[in-house]
Amino acid sequence: MAIQSVKGTRDLYPELLAPIRRIFDVWRSVSIRHGFLEYEGPTLEMLELYREKSGDELVGQLFRLTDAGGRELALRPEMTPTLARMVAARINALPKPIKWFSIPTLFRGENVQRGRLREFYQWNIDVIGAAEPAADAECILVGIEALRELGLTASDFCVHISNRRLVSAMLEAVKIPKEVHGRAFALMDKASSMPEADFAKVWDAAFSEQLAADRLRAVMSVPDPVLLKSELGPAVGGGELEDAILQTATVLSNLNDFGVGEYCRFDMHIVRGLAYYTGPVFEFYDRSQNERAICGGGRYDDLLGKLGKSCEPAVGFGMGDVVLSLLLEERGLSKPQRAEQVVFVADADPACRAHVYHIVAAIRRCGIPADFVYTHQPLHKQMKTADKRGATTAIILGDESGDGGATVQIKDMKKGTQRSVSMEALLQDPRRALEGAP
Repeated sequence: MAIQSVKGTRDLYPELLAPIRRIFDVWRSVSIRHGFLEYEGPTLEMLELYREKSGDELVGQLFRLTDAGGRELALRPEMTPTLARMVAARINALPKPIKWFSIPTLFRGENVQRGRLREFYQWNIDVIGAAEPAADAECILVGIEALRELGLTASDFCVHISNRRLVSAMLEAVKIPKEVHGRAFALMDKASSMPEADFAKVWDAAFSEQLAADRLRAVMSVPDPVLLKSELGPAVGGGELEDAILQTATVLSNLNDFGVGEYCRFDMHIVRGLAYYTGPVFEFYDRSQNERAICGGGRYDDLLGKLGKSCEPAVGFGMGDVVLSLLLEERGLSKPQRAEQVVFVADADPACRAHVYHIVAAIRRCGIPADFVYTHQPLHKQMKTADKRGATTAIILGDESGDGGATVQIKDMKKGTQRSVSMEALLQDPRRALEGAP
């Protein structure tokens, strides 16, 4: 019986991995361009890290194990708790703001479905030590720029932005006690995936005296945070609510100043399921909303404090590769970019084998991809191999030149044209010889 791969994991053959590697390249280059430094952490963490920091929903999705010493461990389901633990260990030595990124493999015991796997890659962007709304805006900006670089436009995706602090202040303003806000957040997070009548039934059973479901829907549909007070009515207000409205409006204003306002909208339906969020939160969706969220994140100012260190303001996001890959494929943008030049070195005469190795090594040292066959074959078979491997240029040795190997033929695989170059010139400066410079 053949052993199959585990459900919810992927066998990434080269042709399947190449488009994902393209995504990685964009994630990494955009991160560096915006001043972020790359880090990595362990795949295994103490189970207690997630019990304390991530909330019941995520803890229920953990892959757990116990080591020989009886310690309870877990495969990391997200990166933020690891980041917080690492930063907390060196909090006094790290210059702030800390701007870090990573592209880890993560594991969640989820129900496998389209856009949701048990093992996946995720790009994480975080800023620690900056309370300014500009930090929230820059995190969102970085995500937008990456999707733009991958070929997506404002007609393809939108960033939905809300604020946990704002929602909490609103709930307090209508007399919903703070100790049950977690339950309210959990319900609001699921509102978009539930039939309207089912949501109203569950919500009203818990909170109808303070804020009925139909009234909540009207409030959550407000298109601009500055209109929230007027929607709630003159009797509802307070400094915390006004501060949260200003914070949210400033993030949106900053994004407009960054030139990406057309990609963003205020949406109070976004509250995020993880327990540690404390301020602005956001999710990226394709405009059709046929897929799950492309990306999600927000502000988590209390997380370092929960690790026993001083509280540091922090904001970040995670963008998985699975939903993004599906969206890029739907838009015809998933093909990996080929190298501008790939050289294949062929020998028409088996006596030229040593020259093949010499030339291949020289070309590769110039930073140009070069390939060859390990055993001599008829030239037409080698040229077929060159075509299958995506070669843009072929160098042919011993092709009826009759000059004892002093010259080689350089063939443009696309145009079919061919020219002669001396072996000496090719070895002396491969890049110049391949470019056809005199």
